[in-house]
Amino acid sequence: MSDTKKILITGAGGFIGGYLVEEALNHGYETWAAVRATTSREFLTDERIHFIELDFTDEEKLTATLREHVEQQGKWDYVVHNLGATKCTNYLDFERINYGYLRSLVEALRSIDAIPENLILISSLSVMGAGDDKNYTPFKPTDIPQPNTRYGTSKLKAETYLQMQTDVPFTILRLTGVYGPHERDYFLMMKSIKRGFDFSVGFRKQMLTFIYVKDVASAVMAAIEHEPMRKAYFISEDKAYTQQEFRALVCKELNKKVVIPITCPMWLVRIVCAVAEWWGKVTLKASTLNGDKFNILKQRNWLCDTSETKRDLGFTARYSLPEGLHEAILWYRQAGWL
Repeated sequence: MSDTKKILITGAGGFIGGYLVEEALNHGYETWAAVRATTSREFLTDERIHFIELDFTDEEKLTATLREHVEQQGKWDYVVHNLGATKCTNYLDFERINYGYLRSLVEALRSIDAIPENLILISSLSVMGAGDDKNYTPFKPTDIPQPNTRYGTSKLKAETYLQMQTDVPFTILRLTGVYGPHERDYFLMMKSIKRGFDFSVGFRKQMLTFIYVKDVASAVMAAIEHEPMRKAYFISEDKAYTQQEFRALVCKELNKKVVIPITCPMWLVRIVCAVAEWWGKVTLKASTLNGDKFNILKQRNWLCDTSETKRDLGFTARYSLPEGLHEAILWYRQAGWL
């Protein structure tokens, strides 16, 4: 039997998932991409990728599929649970997907005696809730999470569930804002800037943090290659940026000389988010703007202390925002997005 370590990556067809698969292949793992039958494989074209279709909506079917795989191929050494929802028309779906799918996966793996050496849960800085917007003190690993969004609450519930499983070795990675090629939300900001307008929210200083998607993949590999500490770690570049700094960097990359900054007052943003959320429910299409998004937009401080991440995982972000934006915008241009 091969000594090559096996890794399963859920949510492999998503923005981050594609990079996780690529990085796992680069590290020499036998890489299994968990997808649905309808999942786009546009960025999963490497012939070394092994695919497995998992239906998380049916626990019995999920368990049966995993059992069949393990009986034929052996268990996975590592599992990266990257599957999740960031926007939903029905807020109950956050809990069903972000917490429920993780629980279903763990219980299925346990039932077939296939608990991995390390389970990496992709979580979010949103579990922490509102930061210190007076002194701009970074979130500390010892701070108690107090999520103020339904998305953040569902992610924290997933974290808490995992922490209660005494037989599961795990590492939780709390990501700040992830950007890079293939990503669409920050891309819309760049597209607006190219058109000559930059929209920001609120008149008080806002400090934003970022992590380039390739650094996310590196952080996951670092977590895998270290002993599972059964802890949560912040994954972020160590520097924070204002909206004005972000705009200036994008303008430089796009060679855009004139951009009109438009600052929307909080009361107007609240109304727009409420209307967009209502319309999303009417049309059954999840809106980027909603009540959750309003709480995220109004948050002034996204700084976080990554000292434990460096100490325990040996991980430090390699890409600064200027370097990451340069690479991302180059891709957007070559792909015809910008």
